[in-house]
Amino acid sequence: MTTTSTPVPSDLRETPSMSDPVVTAPQHSILTRIWSVVRMHLVDRRTYIGIPWLIVAFAFVISIIISNIIGFATGNGLGGVEATENQRYSWAVLAPQWYLIVVAVQSIAFGFPFALGFSVTRREFYLGTSLLFVLISAFNAVAFTLLTQIEQLTNGWFIGTYMFNALWFGQSGWYVDLLAFFVMQMLVFFVGASVATIYMRWRMPGMLVFWVSFALLLLGSIALITYTSSWPMVGTWFVAQGTAGIFAWLLIPTAFAALGGFLALRRATPKN
Repeated sequence: MTTTSTPVPSDLRETPSMSDPVVTAPQHSILTRIWSVVRMHLVDRRTYIGIPWLIVAFAFVISIIISNIIGFATGNGLGGVEATENQRYSWAVLAPQWYLIVVAVQSIAFGFPFALGFSVTRREFYLGTSLLFVLISAFNAVAFTLLTQIEQLTNGWFIGTYMFNALWFGQSGWYVDLLAFFVMQMLVFFVGASVATIYMRWRMPGMLVFWVSFALLLLGSIALITYTSSWPMVGTWFVAQGTAGIFAWLLIPTAFAALGGFLALRRATPKN
């Protein structure tokens, strides 16, 4: 994602100086400028839309090939029992999520310095970027939910190959899939963005403190559960929540990541 040749929405172009006797800079509402940040990001649609769906298509082709290999090896052919059952545990449906973390980091690392050059405030930039994350997450969630339903109705695209109807998806109704896809993408977006804002604000010392603190918190939690022999209780709790409940709980770390990113960006500077 480059910034040197990126076209700029008219609402973000540099305004004339106060000494200009001819042209008066237009005044735009905050909502207009927030939406202009969304448009600024989407100038590079390939990064936000094209590449993620290219990854989905590639993962789908790989799923078909693997299913065919398993079917041939077991003698049941494409769509055989072994191939179909094993695809339930395929992580191919999550393939684009890892790339979306990179997209979130790029949105802050590349977009923030560029936007500040056009008199966009930090609040407007972060709200516009957050709105972009919400819109992309909603679009992808609807698309993935539809693909899951189609895959179920066609018994694996008429060839017994499953990619979207895997893991916890396709188990509890379309509305649960919609919630799960949406929350999952929001989480990776805001986690990636918050990590990028920490770097923009505190640079390498901030990153070291963040990752060390995260590692200590994670290991401390595992140790506490282990030493108190609470793993059965934790497992029972997760089972009781169900897919919808677990993803509803994930809205909390998503909100914390979004808020933390906003607070860190307030005093961040786009220096190298």
